[in-house]
Amino acid sequence: MKKVEHIGIAVKNFSEANALYYKLLGAEPYKTEYVDSEGVNTSFFKVGDTKIELLEATNPDSAIAKFIEKRGEGIHHIAFEVEDIIAEMERLKQEGFTLLNEQPKKGADNKLVCFVHPKSANGVLVELTQEIK
Repeated sequence: MKKVEHIGIAVKNFSEANALYYKLLGAEPYKTEYVDSEGVNTSFFKVGDTKIELLEATNPDSAIAKFIEKRGEGIHHIAFEVEDIIAEMERLKQEGFTLLNEQPKKGADNKLVCFVHPKSANGVLVELTQEIK
């Protein structure tokens, strides 16, 4: 694990949340993106070396829609940048963590991603990210 790459926050209303975080952070999102595989709209804000990702569900069956229905808006996951996502996935499996996907998939912000089940990480959804080269 190289660093905290971003913190993901689930939101109900994308435009309202973007306006709120603009006021909070004093900056516009540097990027917005639709991620079809996850059924979400995303926007990224930069705070120092850390990014904040806002996630809005685009369909009622998406993981974000289900999360908000269960827990409401708020912190959804913490993402860590890794050098080699395949090697890190294998290491975590060997350490007894449960991964939510067997292979990395394309995520937002030009990243390969994999999620670690919250039940194996003290209730925290962990995302591994690696820059697509």
